[in-house]
Amino acid sequence: MRAVLTRVSSASVTIDNQVVGQIGKGFLILLGIGPEDTEEKCRYLAEKALSLRIFEDDQGKMNLGLDQVGGQVLVVSQFTLYGNCRKGRRPSFTEAAPPQLGNKLYEKFLSICAELGYPPQHGQFGADMKVASVNDGPVTLILDTDQLMDTPRRS
Repeated sequence: MRAVLTRVSSASVTIDNQVVGQIGKGFLILLGIGPEDTEEKCRYLAEKALSLRIFEDDQGKMNLGLDQVGGQVLVVSQFTLYGNCRKGRRPSFTEAAPPQLGNKLYEKFLSICAELGYPPQHGQFGADMKVASVNDGPVTLILDTDQLMDTPRRS
């Protein structure tokens, strides 16, 4: 499972010219799901992402978490995070999860975020979406469970 997490001042997702999800300060999470992903990886990634301390404190150090700044979360499904660009000029998306599994784990990720105290705004799995964000910093991180779960956890 992969996520591109951006610290934002605001973000929104629009479908068919209608805003379906919108936040102020917080995290915009673009979420990609692979065929080998599981609910365990889903929980791990949600916990990791939502616990990151990437907001600045009074000394300008990234030391504060979502809870300390009253942050919100917007999650958008993004199968193109599994795009393979090794050959040719057109990416292949065969490394992304099939739609049924992708949608199931996307919905699970949303429910875990809510369970952890951050009910997310969100897009719609498989829809053509327009995503807007005002990046703060900018601070953008790539989280990949294949890399993260191989290393010991730290606080």
